[in-house]
Amino acid sequence: MALKSKPAVGLDRLEEAIARDLELLCYPPKSWVREALAIDGRPVSDVIIVGAGMAGLTLSFALRRQGINRHRLLDRSTAGREGPWATYARMLTLRSPNHLTGPAMGVPNLTFRAWYEALYGSTAWSSLGRIPRLMWMEYLIWYRRVLSLPVENDVTLEEIKPAAHGLDCVLIHKDGHREIAATRKLVLATGREGQARPRVPEALKPFVGEAVWHASDDISFERLKGKDVAVVGVAASALDNAATAIEAGARQVTLLVRADAIPRVNKPKGASFPGFVEGFPKLPPTLRFKFLDYMASKRIPPPRDSALRLFSHENVDLWLGAPIQSAEKDGERLNLATSKGKITVDAVIIGTGFAIDLTAAPELESHVSQIMTYNDVLSDHEIDETNEWLAFPVLSPSFQFQQKDKGNAPYLRHIYCFSYSAAMSHGNVTGDIPAISDGADRLSRGLAGDLFVEDAEFHWQATCSYNDAELVGDEIPEATDWDPPVGN
Repeated sequence: MALKSKPAVGLDRLEEAIARDLELLCYPPKSWVREALAIDGRPVSDVIIVGAGMAGLTLSFALRRQGINRHRLLDRSTAGREGPWATYARMLTLRSPNHLTGPAMGVPNLTFRAWYEALYGSTAWSSLGRIPRLMWMEYLIWYRRVLSLPVENDVTLEEIKPAAHGLDCVLIHKDGHREIAATRKLVLATGREGQARPRVPEALKPFVGEAVWHASDDISFERLKGKDVAVVGVAASALDNAATAIEAGARQVTLLVRADAIPRVNKPKGASFPGFVEGFPKLPPTLRFKFLDYMASKRIPPPRDSALRLFSHENVDLWLGAPIQSAEKDGERLNLATSKGKITVDAVIIGTGFAIDLTAAPELESHVSQIMTYNDVLSDHEIDETNEWLAFPVLSPSFQFQQKDKGNAPYLRHIYCFSYSAAMSHGNVTGDIPAISDGADRLSRGLAGDLFVEDAEFHWQATCSYNDAELVGDEIPEATDWDPPVGN
């Protein structure tokens, strides 16, 4: 029997329902973390989150649910430009199915579906299909607003310094103001590129910034009108950028693909179930590596919608088995030599993603030599030393960076990694829609436990001095002895 269509109820009604949901969940609970001051009297945040994209927003909500209320949420972008959705993401619709609950943290009325139906009704939902990319950004902006999350925009983390209270974070504000922010804990929720560098073929490196751009760059596609463009790769970003170039008026677009075949099966999709999400971090490092390296070797296919979007045009060509071997200037153009032949183009867009490199994050640069990576853990297991998984940091069950040499950098336990570089330790729970709530819940519980353990003596004294009597002394007439005595 088909469900009866429901009309749109409007966001006001939905937000009233959310307020009621949160009230029933006793949200937010009372803050329990010990308040702290720096030696110089500055207030100390419980947590500073860097990155207010989907991961940072979800974590902020999760921390409040844990009673960790004195936290700051910073983003270097202007409001509404956090994360990739309104910047370098160029797909028309999301890859993830629209039924995934994403950052809702178990609250049904916070889901995208609830938001969408409140605006357009259930009939519109049933025919929606994939979620439009910019509509997802609208939903995240609403999510931030309805939960009153404490986002501070146009703030860049420049440097991290150890301090007696935990960490000092050097922050640069849009107006140039330099702030030294004190915090006990720092979370880097800086996305797929947070501790990574764009993958760029060696032959193209001398030309980056001239006629060569990475897909994550701010590309002026209008400049490509009437031009010949090469796009490197066949992953989602490659196809989406190729299609955007054609739609902007490019004369011809040629995909240069190193592989000899286009992948069809999305292996990580088959690992998106609760057992994998919860069990992956408990596997030995060798087995975690085996899973991830196998899935990466099979490569993730581009979304069907992206392929249909691009190849609906006639002025696109596909060269398989065509890695770029050399490049040279030819006036304003580039001559590219591939194993399949030569091609001359006006511009190149590189759609080959990112490679983890902790030195790429300026705030970590002075600390990288102290951070343990999987190269330190798996170097004796006959793994090719150039394998990219070895560059990933080894994180604790709470997502903390760990010391390469015990005792040399104990402050690293105060820095938490909630970006893609957590994948080797925690799986895919830090950035993509399917398991973002699982990741935020895991990290928020880890932070709560770590903060409690650090202040165990404080909480011991608070437990000893707790004196909220539930009996006032008149409940049992014959009782004369009470502990503590009545009246105390």
